[in-house]
Amino acid sequence: MNRRRRKKLSKRLVWAAMIGDTAGVEALLRAGTPAETTDPEGTTPLYAASVHGAADTVRVLLAAGASPDTESGHGTQGTPLCAAACWGHTEAVRALLAHGADPNLREDHGTGRSPLDWAATGPYAETSAALLAAGARPSWRA
Repeated sequence: MNRRRRKKLSKRLVWAAMIGDTAGVEALLRAGTPAETTDPEGTTPLYAASVHGAADTVRVLLAAGASPDTESGHGTQGTPLCAAACWGHTEAVRALLAHGADPNLREDHGTGRSPLDWAATGPYAETSAALLAAGARPSWRA
């Protein structure tokens, strides 16, 4: 696949992931778009799906080889697990954890908030419980 086509397909994949278009994501993956790619802003498809709580799309991307711990953006976004935890998307959190996401990985290259820090900022007890069950440590015990 040439560079121009790959760039175009990558942008489409991030968009489809962001809106939770699982069928569109599957079609783009079949067309050869790598699951571990970015759009021009550095957003990964897995981050886009996670931040919007598109758990089915998260599962498809993980099954296609997207890394659950890849940071997204050019220093402006974070990890998929932090994104899902921030908004209380428990099913996306569970899917990421089931595929090996590190519940203690802090965003911003290890200097920012953890997924549990993000879940604790909102009324997301179920999300916090899922993270704790997966071994997340509260910041004051880190």
